[in-house]
Amino acid sequence: MSFDSLLTDTISVLKKTGENIESIKASVQKGKIFIQRSDILIESGDLIRRTMSNGATETYEVIDPGFHEQFHGIPAGYQMNVKNLGLPEAEKAVQSITYNISGTNNRVNQNSTDNSVNINVQNQDLQEHLEALKAEITKLDLSPEQEKESFEVIDAIESQVLSESPSKVVVKTLLNSLPYAGSIASIGSFILSLLV
Repeated sequence: MSFDSLLTDTISVLKKTGENIESIKASVQKGKIFIQRSDILIESGDLIRRTMSNGATETYEVIDPGFHEQFHGIPAGYQMNVKNLGLPEAEKAVQSITYNISGTNNRVNQNSTDNSVNINVQNQDLQEHLEALKAEITKLDLSPEQEKESFEVIDAIESQVLSESPSKVVVKTLLNSLPYAGSIASIGSFILSLLV
């Protein structure tokens, strides 16, 4: 008899990162879930959802993933220790997962209020000129300490520029603290002109 014939349940793994891995064959038992896959990473705190043929859904929290390598005829897989979450616990656990989304104004709302903050650099020129500032600092004949300090100033400028309401006065003061060079002054003037 094959081990696969014992895997009569279908589960999905909802990772803490927001990744959802579906259609995994498993054997769900009291306090344990067995799967014969080694191509996925299951960690403590991940959620397991089991959808049953009667339409009901159970949610489990992984306490110990219990990964085992292949041994003779037994394939590699997981023998997880899990905790069955009641409906209120399951809903709370699913809502506490953090989704990391990138791109302009992307959002994920899954039965929740949108409390996200998007940072969107509207002007690509601004980012390009910040990179140009770094390139100009590298070209100057500065001591390693002066170069490091200059890069720290540019990082502070970038933080200010990317903030929700950048201060022109702060950016101008930071720009003035950079070593003097004509190219740095002209790049700085352009950056200031882009701030609204």
